[in-house]
Amino acid sequence: MKTYVFDASALFAYLQHTPGGPKVSELLKEAANARARIVMSAINYGEVYARVLRDSGKPAAALARGAIAALSVELVDVTPDRARQAADAKVTYRLDYADSFAAALAFEHKATLVTSDSDFRKLGHGVGVLWLKS
Repeated sequence: MKTYVFDASALFAYLQHTPGGPKVSELLKEAANARARIVMSAINYGEVYARVLRDSGKPAAALARGAIAALSVELVDVTPDRARQAADAKVTYRLDYADSFAAALAFEHKATLVTSDSDFRKLGHGVGVLWLKS
């Protein structure tokens, strides 16, 4: 079974119906039918929640939280080992701190990272990336 790691931009694409949204929706259907596995760092989930909260307020953030909870996305906690792996990715690839958690999770699970964030180009061929925009 193929494993995917969502960064914050993947969930934003789905929630905001941007051009990458249909591809994210396909992946979510695959996961709901047990044909794929989707994992996401709690750090990246927090990014999504914070942005919705900031941009649209508490009621919208609560709706987003409920919508995300209904998806076939495994939220992965940050452990001391995962924090160290993320720090390694941050320094090695010069990523933003939150992005480094998505990258480290992709390495950990030998997964394909799903993103529209061009900063992940810094990973080179170190991890597979499914780009949500060209």
